[in-house]
Amino acid sequence: MYFDDYVPGTVSTLRTDLVSEASIIEFARQFDPQEFHVDAASAAHGPYGGVIASGWHTCALAGHAMVTGYLAPESSLPAPGADEVRFHAPVRAGDTLTWRVTVLGARPSRSNPSRGIVRTLIEAVNQHGSLALSMTAINLIRRRPATGQ
Repeated sequence: MYFDDYVPGTVSTLRTDLVSEASIIEFARQFDPQEFHVDAASAAHGPYGGVIASGWHTCALAGHAMVTGYLAPESSLPAPGADEVRFHAPVRAGDTLTWRVTVLGARPSRSNPSRGIVRTLIEAVNQHGSLALSMTAINLIRRRPATGQ
């Protein structure tokens, strides 16, 4: 898949991820060790009634879904960033997240004609149909090589 294959308006479902308590705690111990992410006993008495995933854990899952189901290794370049990251609902142990992407826009690069910029809305919807995460990914994508190159 190359830049021209990312058509604005296209919606795709990428994958589902089952989020376990062990994975929540493991990620949080290393990257976001707040008690409602790492201590099940304390979290049970907290505002969420149990352990919830770090938002950064959810973003990492979004990145994994993008790399394994949306971006092509032959054309994907390092991304310049993401906009409008929102955590709409807590991700809990046992949640199943379905990843959906919508191509918002695609334009050729002004500085490098061999690539384009693709803006994509990525959303995680849990098993209850609630939106857990949304963000706009910005990706640099190679254009298809000319025939004979």
